[in-house]
Amino acid sequence: MTQFSDERGAELRELFFETAQELLQSLNEEALKLEKHPGDAEIVRSIRRTVHTLKGDAAACGYRELSESAHELEDALAVETASSHTGLAEVAFTAADIFGSMLNAYRRRAKLPSAEPLRKMIQQLGKASSSEKGGKKKAAKTSAAKAEWTEYEKLEIQNALKQGKRVYHIKAEIDPRCAMPIAARQLLLNAVGAVGQVVAVRPETDSPANTDRLELLLASPLSMEKVTAKCRIPTVIARAGVEPIKGKVSKKSAASENKPKEPNGISSEPIPKNTFTSAAEEYESRENLHLGAVAENILRVDAERIDNVLNLVGELIIGKSMLQQAFQELTKHSPKESMRGRVADAMAFQSRVLNDLQRSVMKIRMVPVEQLFRRFPRMVRDVAKQGGKEVDLIISGQDTDLDKSLLDAIAEPLTHLVRNAVGHGIENAAERARLGKPTRGTIRLDAYHQGNQVIVEIKDDGSGIDSQKVKSKALEKKIVSVDEAERLSEANIIALVFRPGFSTADEITELAGRGVGLDVVQSVLHRLKGTVEIETHPGQGTTFRLKLPLTLAIIKALLFRVEGRLYAIPLNAVAEIARAKESDLHQVDNYEVLQLRNQVLPLVRLGRPSAQPAQAAGKIFVLVITVSESKLGLIVEALEGEEELVIKALDDQTVSTDLVSGASILGDGRVVLILNLPAIVERYANSRPGQIGAVASGILLSHADRSQTHRPVVEAQP
Repeated sequence: MTQFSDERGAELRELFFETAQELLQSLNEEALKLEKHPGDAEIVRSIRRTVHTLKGDAAACGYRELSESAHELEDALAVETASSHTGLAEVAFTAADIFGSMLNAYRRRAKLPSAEPLRKMIQQLGKASSSEKGGKKKAAKTSAAKAEWTEYEKLEIQNALKQGKRVYHIKAEIDPRCAMPIAARQLLLNAVGAVGQVVAVRPETDSPANTDRLELLLASPLSMEKVTAKCRIPTVIARAGVEPIKGKVSKKSAASENKPKEPNGISSEPIPKNTFTSAAEEYESRENLHLGAVAENILRVDAERIDNVLNLVGELIIGKSMLQQAFQELTKHSPKESMRGRVADAMAFQSRVLNDLQRSVMKIRMVPVEQLFRRFPRMVRDVAKQGGKEVDLIISGQDTDLDKSLLDAIAEPLTHLVRNAVGHGIENAAERARLGKPTRGTIRLDAYHQGNQVIVEIKDDGSGIDSQKVKSKALEKKIVSVDEAERLSEANIIALVFRPGFSTADEITELAGRGVGLDVVQSVLHRLKGTVEIETHPGQGTTFRLKLPLTLAIIKALLFRVEGRLYAIPLNAVAEIARAKESDLHQVDNYEVLQLRNQVLPLVRLGRPSAQPAQAAGKIFVLVITVSESKLGLIVEALEGEEELVIKALDDQTVSTDLVSGASILGDGRVVLILNLPAIVERYANSRPGQIGAVASGILLSHADRSQTHRPVVEAQP
C-alpha cells in the first residue's frame, strides 16, 4: 500500500481538521432541526450522510477511534425505525461533542476522551429499533406480488411501439433503510416520468400491498442506459433493473421462454441480482466526480500567504505616494516639461490598477460572518437548557463580509455577549409570564455594513440593565468612589459593566457572577480599533453594538501636527473640524470644554499648553471625533490633509503606550503615528481633574533624534 510522505500527510491532516469542523457544525445544525421536528426521516438521513463522511475522512487520516465511533453511529442510524426514536437529537448532540473532543485531542496529540457515553446511547437506540425490525422483515418476504397488466395498458404499449417509441419494463427495489417508502415511490415516478410516459405501475397507488418493490412500464425515446441512470436515486432506490420490450407485448422473449409467464405475457419474476445496478455504487462515483469538479474551483491557501500579498500591495501604495510626491516636485521645478502630461496619464492608470488590485486582495480576505454565527444556535440551546430557560435565536445578516482576521478576533467577545444575553438578560419562563411577556425569550444576532464599518448587534428582549444596580455594585466592589459615582451620567454608569471584575449577578454560577467577560470584550475591540456600545431599556431588553473597521491594513486618515510632529487619525471617526480661539475655551470642573452650537464639547489637548505660546492669542483647530456615541474635541496645531495610509504594527520596544495603534510611512519618507481614538476616549473618561495632561503627554514623541533611527519612540506615562 502506498504511504503518504510526512509533508503530504501533515497537509492531509490539516485539511481534515478544517473540513471536520465544518462537518461537526453541520451535525449540530441538523440535530437542532431534529429536536424541533422529531421523527423527520430526511433530517436523519442528512445526519447519517454527515457521519458517513466524517468516518471516511477520519479513516483516511488514520484516526481509528474516531472512525470506529462514527461507524457505530452510522450503523445505528441506518435502521429503518431510527428516525422514530425520541432521543435521537440528544444522541447527535452527544456525538458532536465527543467527536469535537477527539479532534482537539488528535490536533494536540493528547489523550483521547472516552466514547463510552456515546456507545451506550447507540446501544439503547439499537434496542429500541430491534423490536420493530422483526415484523417488517416478515412483511418484506410476502411482498413479491406479481404484476399483471390490464388490456388497456397492453394496448397503450402496442401503440407506443407502433409510434417508434421504446418500451421498458422497470423493476426497482426501494432501499430498506429509506424511512419513507411512499415518498421514495413518488420520487422514482417523478424521475422516470420526466423522460417518458409511465404506462403502468404495480402495485398501484391505492394498493395496500407492501411498497418495497415497484414495477413500471415506461414508453420513452431514450436509450436503456439513460433510463437506467434515471432510476438510480441514492439512499432511495437500492437496485433497479430495466428490460426493453420488443415487438408485441404478448410476444415471448427468448430469454424468458423457460420461465413461468403471466397471462399478459410479461414475466414478473424477481430480476437476478447480478442484473441490478447498485444505486450506492453509482452515488459514490457521482460524488467523486462532483468533489473533483469542486476541487478544481476551490484553492485552499494559507492566510499568511494572503497577508504577504496584502503587505506587498501596501508597499506599492507607499511607492505610489512617493511617485506622486516626486511628480509634484518635478511640476514645480519644470512646469513646462513636455512629458508631464504623459507621466500624469501613466500615474493615473497605475493608480486605478493599484486600487483594483487592493480591492481584489481585500475581497480574498473577506469571509461571511455566517462562519462565526453558525456556532451560536447550539451554544444558546445548551446555555438556555442549563439555566432552565426557553430561548430562541434569530440570525440575520449572515452574508455580511468581514476581514478573516477580524472575524477570528471577535469570536471570543461575541461568545461572551451571547452567553451573557442568555444568562443575565433573558428571564425564566415563570418570570416572563408574570411580566406579560412570551415565555420564550428571543435573542437577535445581526450584522450589516455601515459606511466603511461592519456593525454586529446582539439584542435580547430580557430585563435590561438596571443602572442603579450597576452603580451600587460598582460602589460595593470599590470600582468607583462615592464622589465619582455621583458625577457619572447614565451612559457612563452603564459603561461600568466593562470594568474588570464587575458583575451584577447575585450568586456565582457556571453562567455568571465571576466578573470575567465584558472587560475582555472592550479590550479586544480597542485592539481592533473598534468600539462597543450599549443600548438598554429596563424591562424591555439590551442591545450590544460592535463597530469594526472593514480591515486593519489600509485606512483613509486625516493628518495633523502637534508640537511640530505629524499624527493621523481614521477619517471616518472625524465628525467635523472646527476653528476656535483660546479665549473661547472654558474650564468646567478643571476640564477644558468648548461651546459648539449650543452643546458643550469636552476637549483634550494633544500637546502641552506651555508648548503653544504662539497659539495662545490665535486660532486653533478642534477635531470633533465620535467614538461609541461619545463626542470629544482634539486640539491640534495644524492640518496636513487626507492620505491613504498603510498601517504598520509597532512592537513594545518602539511604542510603550496603548494610545498609538500603529504607524505609516508617507511618500516623502516621513513617519506618521496613528492614534488609537477609543483608548484616548477611555483614558479621558477614567482620568480625574488635573490629570488630563497625562492623556496628552502620553502620545508625545520623545526628544530622541529620529534622524538616527528613523523610528518613532513614544514615552511611557504613569
